[in-house]
Amino acid sequence: MDAFYASVEQRDRPELRGRPVVVGADPAGRGVVSAASYEARRFGVHSAMPIGRAARLCPDATFLPVDMAKYAAVSRQVMAILAEFTPLLEPLSIDEAFLDVTGTERLHGDGPAVARTIKSRIATALSLTASVGVAANKFVAKVASDLRKPDGLVVVEAGREADFLAPLPVSRLWGVGRVTGASLEEMGIRTIGQLASLPIEYLEARFGPGARALQDLALGLDDRAVEPYAAPKSMGAEETFGHDHRDVERLAATLREQAERVARELREEGYAGRCVTLKLRFADFSTLTRRHTDDPTQDGLLIYRRACALLERIPLRQPVRLIGLSVSGLGPAAAGQLSLLQPDPARRERLAQAMDRVTARFGEDSLRPASLLRKDRRARRPPLPST
Repeated sequence: MDAFYASVEQRDRPELRGRPVVVGADPAGRGVVSAASYEARRFGVHSAMPIGRAARLCPDATFLPVDMAKYAAVSRQVMAILAEFTPLLEPLSIDEAFLDVTGTERLHGDGPAVARTIKSRIATALSLTASVGVAANKFVAKVASDLRKPDGLVVVEAGREADFLAPLPVSRLWGVGRVTGASLEEMGIRTIGQLASLPIEYLEARFGPGARALQDLALGLDDRAVEPYAAPKSMGAEETFGHDHRDVERLAATLREQAERVARELREEGYAGRCVTLKLRFADFSTLTRRHTDDPTQDGLLIYRRACALLERIPLRQPVRLIGLSVSGLGPAAAGQLSLLQPDPARRERLAQAMDRVTARFGEDSLRPASLLRKDRRARRPPLPST
């Protein structure tokens, strides 16, 4: 989908059509951009950008908060349309999916025909635009879908994958982030075609065992199947503070809130996780993560205690800008949770289920640990003046 959150807002608010729209945090705060309309992108605004910078680049934009319930509802409508064309549908995110339409030609036509029909159906039913890439494999289709946004359709003929990719920057390759990109830049490698032509021995000497997979992508080779359902790898939450600080009590209270939120999501989806990861971003934007692995859990208090134990071992040499936690190593909720046979965890499990029923009916803020009420009172205090 094209600029999904912003496009939904423009659709639902006619007065915003044709105007720059930014969906994300409060522009007076320090969060990030979740989505930017194409009108806002002309000013250099893009997703994941600090919201304050977006406000400076495009001061006349309309800034809106994220309405996840609305976007999720529209996403379900989009996925329902896609599911009419093939059962081999793999959602990649709330606004993106892979479809394998092999063997559906007699019903819907070839790949490009399916793409055109999907785009038309979404436009007619939802008044939104989608960009589609058609190719013989997932990676090339994904790259193609990004090239002519908005409302694009790019078809890559089978056997032409390497030629299609060759002139594109290496940053288009999955697995090429800032570090790998800088290494390739040092080697004089700027395009995918240049990477594809390098001797594999040379790449392996520089990047190790992952070099072959990287070059396979550069050649347009990707044998991964479209998987109709894939279990989530992790669930998490994070918060960017309005002011950098070293207040350990505030950090711990924030972790408590995040732990309860993640635990509630785990219980809703029927998962328990073994690994708790703590993430801190400091005032200079450096980021640190620490992990703890133990028995599977979906208990917010246990998740919080594991995250706090990690926090206590980190010296806060500079103020914290962002804190977050995630739970990974997910599996079915009942697997390995022998600790629930003990009296206290069993009582906590029953309590959590009762709390879930209350919050499902009256909202997430209807029941909260007392420590979070203290955090809210502290958050309302004005910051002390600088000297």
